[in-house]
Amino acid sequence: MTEAQATPQTGKRVLLAKPRGYCAGVDRAVQTVEEALKLYGAPIYVRKQIVHNKHVVQTLEAQGAIFVEENEEVPEGATVIFSAHGVAPEVYEQARVRSLKAIDATCPLVTKVHHEARRFAAEDYDILLIGHEGHEEVIGTAGEAPAHIQLVDGPEDVENVTVRDPNKVVWLSQTTLSVDETLETVARLKKRLPLLQSPPSDDICYATSNRQHVVKEIAAECDVVLVVGSRNSSNSVRLVEVALDAGARAGYLVDFAHEIDDAWLAGATTVGLTSGASVPEELVQQVLAHLAERGFTDVEEITTADERLTFSLPQELKRDMKAAAAAARG
Repeated sequence: MTEAQATPQTGKRVLLAKPRGYCAGVDRAVQTVEEALKLYGAPIYVRKQIVHNKHVVQTLEAQGAIFVEENEEVPEGATVIFSAHGVAPEVYEQARVRSLKAIDATCPLVTKVHHEARRFAAEDYDILLIGHEGHEEVIGTAGEAPAHIQLVDGPEDVENVTVRDPNKVVWLSQTTLSVDETLETVARLKKRLPLLQSPPSDDICYATSNRQHVVKEIAAECDVVLVVGSRNSSNSVRLVEVALDAGARAGYLVDFAHEIDDAWLAGATTVGLTSGASVPEELVQQVLAHLAERGFTDVEEITTADERLTFSLPQELKRDMKAAAAAARG
């Protein structure tokens, strides 16, 4: 592309990353809450944020979802939805004791990591879980086999690892990490534990990897990279880090267009734009409109992957939807 082609009007352009925004697991989780509200009526209780996005949570609250921290806050016998990040087995047990109707919106790719944790624990492996301390997904996975799992929070944490038998150790990871940082952590672990086994398939989800990959492609051309996403969204935070590591002069995380500081754009000719995996496209479009008002009218979408994966709704919800449809026909 020539410079004249890239900047035909104002000399200011936006490189719009694709893939961006909703992944299949987030789409499924949000749909689960929406369909449950239609089927059972409000209120529907949701344990933790269904996905880590301020706008999505506010929108669902307006429709009648009530977000709680723990099952104890849900009235006995009510419906509760577990978030996309997954929960430990004890959470299911708490729901059973309180006679809650539990619908599990855990992302199937997180469920896969839970299965791996249970399988390796059953074979008496030490499991090194690479992830961020306190993140809901890490808490849920660790809860599958607490006696066998120890957290490794980044490359610097490798020195703290101790295992019973260096011949029987495997690593698993949170699904929303930086791909490069995880590979660095694994490389350091393998220096200490040469027989360390890897998960049967990559634990970092396709959407996280794809969004990081396209940001790496555009970052070096960008004066500023804007990532639309919430601060408690691990994959969104990672996108800012990836952009800076890949050569962007600056990078910022915003929930909404109005949070963009004009000072960030001063002197910039190329702005990169992407969004985390729990961000609806309307928020990206609002940022594009905001940038256009400031002269960034030339938008080029850079595509590095075509995502077509979809996940079906949770079985317990599908079953009730089917029964309701049959009753309506009856």
